[in-house]
Amino acid sequence: MRRVLLKAVGVWLVILVVAILNAALREMVIAPLAGPGIALPLSGVLLSVLVFAIAWLSLPFIAAPDKTACVFIGLLWLGLTLAFEFLFGHFIAGKPWHELIQVFNLRRGDLFSVVLLVTALAPWAAGKLRGRC
Repeated sequence: MRRVLLKAVGVWLVILVVAILNAALREMVIAPLAGPGIALPLSGVLLSVLVFAIAWLSLPFIAAPDKTACVFIGLLWLGLTLAFEFLFGHFIAGKPWHELIQVFNLRRGDLFSVVLLVTALAPWAAGKLRGRC
């Protein structure tokens, strides 16, 4: 099980890089072309699709032995994502907590809550679709 967890963390690091690239794409390309009101939700949808695709593609590599492992991997990815978002955002980027909480503001078009839900469910859902979990 240790190998499965290490592989799952490695895949999460790929997700992290993809999320950072997605944010850069949003800020440098989508927002200037379509405006921030469209860029933020579009970026959330795109990241959700990418997270699921990474889960789908990485499942054979991770080799989770059963449904419980797939669920645990999703919860691990969720925890790592939240930890990164808030700890990096506050202690490294220097953002105040009240600003970091705005990622949950659906009214402003931020779909981070949806991304978190997809991140948590992606290993199990991909496994279910692949007949592995």
